Amino acid sequence: MTRECKITVLCENSVAGPFGLTGEHGWAAYVETDGCRILFDTGQGQGLVPNSLILKKDLGKIDSIVLSHGHYDHTSGLPQAVQLRGEVPVYAHPDIFLDRYWSRGGQKRHIGIRFKKSWLESLGCRFEFRTGFAEIYPGIHITGEVPRTTDFEPPDPNMKIPGEKPGEMLQDQLRDDLSMVIDTREGLVILLGCAHAGLVNILNWCSENLPGRPFHTVIGGTHLGFAGADQFEKTLAALDQFDIKRLGASHCTGLENSSRLYCALGKRFFHASAGITVTIG
Repeated sequence: MTRECKITVLCENSVAGPFGLTGEHGWAAYVETDGCRILFDTGQGQGLVPNSLILKKDLGKIDSIVLSHGHYDHTSGLPQAVQLRGEVPVYAHPDIFLDRYWSRGGQKRHIGIRFKKSWLESLGCRFEFRTGFAEIYPGIHITGEVPRTTDFEPPDPNMKIPGEKPGEMLQDQLRDDLSMVIDTREGLVILLGCAHAGLVNILNWCSENLPGRPFHTVIGGTHLGFAGADQFEKTLAALDQFDIKRLGASHCTGLENSSRLYCALGKRFFHASAGITVTIG
């Protein structure tokens, strides 16, 4: 258990301040606890370094990097971070290097990691692949693969991977979607990437692996911006059982559903834009 946890958002679609920060469609957060500094995701590669300098978060002093999943808007700043830090452990699921696409209505574009594993390793990435719930530092865990147990959090139908047949595109189950869990004196802090596994599935999985620990703060992308009305309402109803003190939505939550979350949660809700710092403990 950590005494204190501080999370500073380095990359996000919107900017809260100070002046000079860059907003981008992406996500990255700088996590500081009493034991270590972790870079969680790396954004799209445009704002990570300049924003870290403005916010005085030294990427050269991070102890490790955690990648939530293998999409370009969470991994494209990885080379920059590693070049500043040097050799560094990178925790992730082994599926992060799958060939990935967004496909809808006859349109298709690549959305996977833009770099080869071998090149990233030559820069200093030391990949530490995990598939299960794992403690990477005292009181700090990654969820690994999250079981899909709810009946209202389906995979995004526009996320595809190539099949074995020429031109075949299959549903991407995004098994690599993982979150980071920080066990603080105030309760669990859940740091999401995009929550492709489903927000409620993630919270259920954390409860199962850390039984008896209350939730305090959930922060990050919820992917509710792509959810239908039925999924959103069922997610909102399910959130009540977790008694979350604060929910900081960002990135793929979408402005419309962020507004709905604010209306439902009131002062417990905040928008996790680039530049904000959340301190727990």
